[in-house]
Amino acid sequence: MGLFDFFTNDIAIDLGTANTLILYKGKIVVDEPSIIAIDQATNKVVAIGNQAMQMHEKTHANLKTIRPLRDGVIADFHAAEHMIRGMIKMIDTGRKFFNAPHRMVICIPSGITEVEKRAVRDSAEHAGAKEVYMIQEPLAAAIGIGIDIDKPNGTMIVDIGGGTTEIAVIALSGIVCDQSVRTAGDVFSKDILDYMRRQHNLLIGERSAERVKIEVGAAMAELDDAPPDFEVRGRDLMTGIPKVVKVSYPEIAYAIDKSISKIEEAVLKALETSPPELSADIYDNGIHLTGGGALLRGLDKRLAMKTKLPIHIADDPLRAVVRGTGIALQKIDQYRSILMT
Repeated sequence: MGLFDFFTNDIAIDLGTANTLILYKGKIVVDEPSIIAIDQATNKVVAIGNQAMQMHEKTHANLKTIRPLRDGVIADFHAAEHMIRGMIKMIDTGRKFFNAPHRMVICIPSGITEVEKRAVRDSAEHAGAKEVYMIQEPLAAAIGIGIDIDKPNGTMIVDIGGGTTEIAVIALSGIVCDQSVRTAGDVFSKDILDYMRRQHNLLIGERSAERVKIEVGAAMAELDDAPPDFEVRGRDLMTGIPKVVKVSYPEIAYAIDKSISKIEEAVLKALETSPPELSADIYDNGIHLTGGGALLRGLDKRLAMKTKLPIHIADDPLRAVVRGTGIALQKIDQYRSILMT
C-alpha cells in the first residue's frame, strides 16, 4: 500500500431498501438497516441504522422513523442524504478525521429511471463525494460471487433484495435481458403481517413480521430440515389484549406463496427473452441466487423444480452486491464500461 492509498477515501455502497452496507479498503465497515429517526420538533437526526431500527414503530409524537428507500429507490431525498452522511461518519478508519470520500461507487436497481438515478447521485454528492459512479445491482452481484463478466458466457443472476428482485442475464460485461420486479423481502414481510391478521386475528408490526420471516420463512410447505415453530407476540384484534401465537413454517410458506410465484414468473420471462446461445450457457451454468431472499428456506428447490435448471446460492448472499461494488471500485479502469456517472 503506497502513501497515496493511505489517504484515499474511496468507498463502495450497497444502498439497499432494507440494509445499507459500506465497503472501505476491501473491508465491510458498515452494515446497518436503512432507517433513520428524526426529532420532528427540531428536525435533527436522532439515530441512524440499528439504533433507529430499535425505535421503529415504538416512537412518540415528536419522534419519527423514516425508511428513505422504497422499492429499491430513494423515496425521501432529505432523509436519504442524512442517512448516507451519517453512515459514512460511522466508518472507523483509525484516523482522527475521515474526510469526505473522494470517489463513491453506489449500486442501483437495473429498472431504475433517470429521475431516480439523479436522486441517488445528488444524495451522494450532498454527502460530500467528489466523483459518483453507479453500477447496476445484477452486475455487482455477478462480480461479487466471482463470475468473470467480460467473457462471452451467459450467466443468470437473481438478486432478491428488500425492495426489488433483479433478474438479469449477463454476458460480455453487459445486461442482455433483465426483469426487475418490486416483489421482494418487504412484500414477504407484508404478506406475513396480513396473514397473521386474517388467520390468527393478531396484529403485529413490521419488525415482528421480519423476525417471523427470518426464523420460519420458507418457500415450500415441505422441507428436509424444518425450523421449529416460532412464537409471535402481538395484539389480539378481538379483545385488544397482547397475546402470543405459535406459527409453523408451512403456514408462512402458504402466506408468501403468491409473492414467490411472481418471482418465478419473472425468472421464466427473463429466460424466455434471452437469446438461444445464452440459453445454452444458462442450461450449463444454472441460475445464481443472491440477496437476502436467497436465504429463504427451500427457494432454491422450488426454483429448480419450476425451471428444471441447477440453482446455486451464493456464499454470504447478503454481501455479494457490496463485494462486487468494491471490486468495481478497486479496478475502476477495467470496469469503466459498466459504471454510470
